Amino acid sequence: MNYGKVPKIELHCHLDGSLRPETVLELIESSKDTTEKYLQGLGENREARLQAVTTLLVAPYDCDSLDTYLKRFELPIYLMQTEEVLERVAFELMEDCAKEAVKYVEIRFAPQLHTEGQLDYDRIIGSVVKGVKRAEQIFEIRGNVILSYMRNSDVEGIYSVLDAGKPYLGKGVVAIDLCAGERDLFAPRFKEAMGYARKLGYHVTIHAGETGITQNIVDAIEILGAERIGHGVAMMDNPEIQKKVAERGIFIECCPTSNLQTSAVEKIKDHPILPFEREGLLITLNTDNRTVSNTSMTGEFECLEKAFDIETDFCKTVYENALEGSFADIETKAWLTQFKSQI
Repeated sequence: MNYGKVPKIELHCHLDGSLRPETVLELIESSKDTTEKYLQGLGENREARLQAVTTLLVAPYDCDSLDTYLKRFELPIYLMQTEEVLERVAFELMEDCAKEAVKYVEIRFAPQLHTEGQLDYDRIIGSVVKGVKRAEQIFEIRGNVILSYMRNSDVEGIYSVLDAGKPYLGKGVVAIDLCAGERDLFAPRFKEAMGYARKLGYHVTIHAGETGITQNIVDAIEILGAERIGHGVAMMDNPEIQKKVAERGIFIECCPTSNLQTSAVEKIKDHPILPFEREGLLITLNTDNRTVSNTSMTGEFECLEKAFDIETDFCKTVYENALEGSFADIETKAWLTQFKSQI
């Protein structure tokens, strides 16, 4: 099957993990502030410089942990501190998705990481939404934005993000997410904040069970009101939790290549995406980070085909689950329904 032409929906894609290396190099070369920090040592040959930048952005497949994987975000975040750059990279991500027949994508990012240039949250969020909307006018794709919050930071800070995003709800912003390293049982700290978010009209998706803390999956659903779980790999050996998640109709944002790199699984054949599907879980397929994981939606499907010999029915199931589990409005879901017959 030519997965590059198969209509696709992606629900878990980080903006700062999906910058084009060419764009990053251009931004480094055009900024005086980055000359000393990043440009030195890249070499004079452009091809060599591009390769050096790519190495800074792409995590190795034998990455030893989630924390090591997350270091690949340092350079993109350093550069994403102006309205122009934020709009540009959002637009380019939409374009990259459209080129491989992704018809709808939910792009997530953490506004709190983009204030070094003295931008306020309104301008940060507005710039990303503007890039998404501009791409919608040019390419056959629709998109929305999920606001992430670093769960290892001060809980009180999330309220400023939620309030800043409120005017954009239904106009490009659809949900709130908790992300970053998963080191503890974080859900109780954010109970009141997520209740506030839901009252404002935010959907809720939570990174949970990515690196072994199974209870976080349950807590994300029962305490935080998560409608979707990012990753959820940790419950692969816990049938009881799988059953609970399936019964609640919670969608799972599976990211196989990323999970391999962060050592959530030892090899792709160990990934639980197909076992989850057989147990009745509502699985979706996603890249997580296109550049950091050196992947695409096409690449994720090809990876699964090699590991599991997936068939057309699997592709249809993934599309239908993603369509149903998306935070898109009724009009957008109706538009996306037309592409099901092309799978």
